[in-house]
Amino acid sequence: EREGRMENRSKRPSWTFLTNHAHVLLCIAKDNQARICDLAVSTNVTERAVQRIIAELEEEGYLRHMRVGRRNVYQIIGDQPLRPALVNGVKVKKLLELAAPAERRRRG
Repeated sequence: EREGRMENRSKRPSWTFLTNHAHVLLCIAKDNQARICDLAVSTNVTERAVQRIIAELEEEGYLRHMRVGRRNVYQIIGDQPLRPALVNGVKVKKLLELAAPAERRRRG
């Protein structure tokens, strides 16, 4: 029985605290010129899913992009409120601050 418990601990849970939308946003916060394929690898979702997530974030006003040469450069709109209303009044920039490494928070 003990071996079974140890085996279960080494398996990754099937759920996360943050949505794929949040994961994509956090990756973009780290590198605002990240390619779709890199975001897909970092977030462990398909490139098609990343494209859909970016489109949804842009449509809802959380993200903008600008074409620079052959690359997209993203801008996060930090003053947008998080969803759902349960976190009423908390802005995107607060999530990014919480998730940023300590050294980045000190510099920023």
